[in-house]
Amino acid sequence: MTATVWFVLAIIVVALIFDFINGFHDSANSIATVVSTRVLSPGMAVIWAAFFNFVAAFGLGTAVAKTIGKGPIVILGGLIGAIVWDLITWWGGLPTSSSHALIGGYAGAAVAKAGFAAIIAAGWIKTLVFIVVAPLMGLTLALALTVALSWALRRSLPRKVDRVFRSLQLVSAAAYSLGHGTNDAQKTMGIIVGLLFAAQAAFVNFPIRALHLTTADVIPLWVILSAHAAIALGTLAGGWRIVKTMGQRITKLTPFGGFCAETSGAITLFIASHFGIPVSTTHTITGAISGVGAAHRLSAVRWGLAGRIVWAWILTIPAAAGIAGVAYLVLRVLVG
Repeated sequence: MTATVWFVLAIIVVALIFDFINGFHDSANSIATVVSTRVLSPGMAVIWAAFFNFVAAFGLGTAVAKTIGKGPIVILGGLIGAIVWDLITWWGGLPTSSSHALIGGYAGAAVAKAGFAAIIAAGWIKTLVFIVVAPLMGLTLALALTVALSWALRRSLPRKVDRVFRSLQLVSAAAYSLGHGTNDAQKTMGIIVGLLFAAQAAFVNFPIRALHLTTADVIPLWVILSAHAAIALGTLAGGWRIVKTMGQRITKLTPFGGFCAETSGAITLFIASHFGIPVSTTHTITGAISGVGAAHRLSAVRWGLAGRIVWAWILTIPAAAGIAGVAYLVLRVLVG
């Protein structure tokens, strides 16, 4: 057991802390709609979301984890950049993307180590494209679903519609939490597996054999469960500053609208997870909520607030990259 082993184990702990903060920061994505429509109390909503964040560990695939995969100091610098930016935006009540903070953090630490030659342009294409595609897809699906269901239910009594969709929103909230857990927890899985695979020589004689990974193509069960447990616990902690922004300030939601937003967001996340694309759950649900509002009338969406949120999205990757770059340089001096 060398210093390298303990350094790698420390980074794994930091990765799980990031996963916890990811759940904490992004809990608003899963619970804001169901809380704002008063289908569930805040306490019950976080328990509901956390349960399905964890259930996502079973049977929903690990395609995203296999696309995330760099030296220990670069990984640690990237995680620090993502964690710091998540905490800054949580404090400001801004629903930014933990996924993009992590990607930006990785990039910043890699550039600090090897210059801009470390950036592989081809690897950024899917991520950058889906910064635009994910919210637009969520918005479009929510708009279409809202219009279609409104037309189909045009002769139904509003009271009956509200009662039915209060029940259906439990299903849609669960589906969105499954999508959230499926996509977001896998990023931490990829970090842990990539790190242990790269440091496999140090773990040859380590007493815990599960830590000795000789391939990065298979995600061990203990990694899957620990990542999902961390994000579920973070969701239980709840990021209430962002819940208010998501559930009340973008547009006014009813159980019918909440169902349409969550269902559209869940569909987007499941499609992205199936193809191994690490998208932003924040961008997706924000677009979907805006789509529900726009289906009623364009003025129902507070576009000024939406614009400020978009600026926070734009700043996420460079800001996390800058923090991670500084963190890498400090770590390199300290670790030596």
